[in-house]
Amino acid sequence: MGAPRATSTRAPALVLKPGRERSLVRRHPWVFSGAVERVEGAPGLGDTVAVRAAAGSFLAWAAYSPHSQIRARVWSFSEAESIDAGFFNARIRAAVERRAGLAGVTDAVRLVHGEADGLPGVVCDRYAALAVLQLSSAGAERWRDVIVDAVIDAGGCRTAYERSDLEVRELEGLTSRTGPLRGTPPDLATITERGIHYRVDFARGQKTGFYLDQRANRSRIRALAAGREVLNAFCYSGGFSLAALAGEARSVLSIDSSAAALELAHENLTLNGIDATRAEWREADVFQSLRELRNAGRGFDLIVLDPPKFAPTAAHAERAARAYKDINLLALKLLRPGGLLATFSCSGGVSAELFQKIVAAAAADAGVDATIGDRFYADADHPVSLSFPEGEYLKGLLLEKR
Repeated sequence: MGAPRATSTRAPALVLKPGRERSLVRRHPWVFSGAVERVEGAPGLGDTVAVRAAAGSFLAWAAYSPHSQIRARVWSFSEAESIDAGFFNARIRAAVERRAGLAGVTDAVRLVHGEADGLPGVVCDRYAALAVLQLSSAGAERWRDVIVDAVIDAGGCRTAYERSDLEVRELEGLTSRTGPLRGTPPDLATITERGIHYRVDFARGQKTGFYLDQRANRSRIRALAAGREVLNAFCYSGGFSLAALAGEARSVLSIDSSAAALELAHENLTLNGIDATRAEWREADVFQSLRELRNAGRGFDLIVLDPPKFAPTAAHAERAARAYKDINLLALKLLRPGGLLATFSCSGGVSAELFQKIVAAAAADAGVDATIGDRFYADADHPVSLSFPEGEYLKGLLLEKR
């Protein structure tokens, strides 16, 4: 007979202060250090602990992180559930099945999206037959090998690579980790999205190599681009640029400060056999370049602003607001009457409401009237849990200049 399963009465535990169980009752998956009255037992980094209310009732199974302000991240709210290899296999298999509807659209999908899939600190993107994982929490690190094996098995991947190089790992008491996990990954992955091919630098590129969350929004830009002169600022490896070109844009000017990203964008253009005379690539600081275009009297019919994360937390929101206002003001001045601006923020510290207020202030300062034609969100493989609104980070507006 095997060893008996650990029960919540025998397991190490975090006992909360009186009244601090409310967020867990509402199924929010984080336990902050200030909510903890005491630790019972001697749990190690990433170990599973029972979280209890002050009166002793069971609340959740969670991964313990003694160095982080987020002292524990919840695996399960069910006392009867065992946190073992079977748990991770089942969670990952369910996450993969939820993405089955994208099979005919692309071979690049976010298979696991952290808290929204019940796996805090676990992100996995599949690029064709390659799985790229980012493990950002102590609990994810503790179950690393089990998670990788489950992704390979459920995700239909042949190789796996790790991009656990996020700054948040330091807050968890973890070091950065990158490199092959299973098999020998290619130098670059090649994916297809609605007939457009992209090479992905998963080892050195942004995030895990590509912005899968913008898939539906790239499709929208493709549908709007016909006959228009397009400006794509912060173009990275050319995702929106190639979508606009495939949508028969008259021309596309793409700007980014990274020479490596632009080199990959050039490669993607060639890969798709697109007429290079319609594409112009510019390595430059976007803020400075937008001002130069304005001073030169340039105009565009469709502008895409997809900048990097200016505000990772709410504490950075004020500084980020100035940057967002600056680029949107300049873009609105560059936009011809009747033109469209697709403007985005991926900053978790800037809410959708605040972002709209920032863009409205930019329009007012630019002396521009504009209407909201649509709102943008992350695609379906980046779900948001109802009990974890912090997971909703990508927001955007489609504006028409009057």
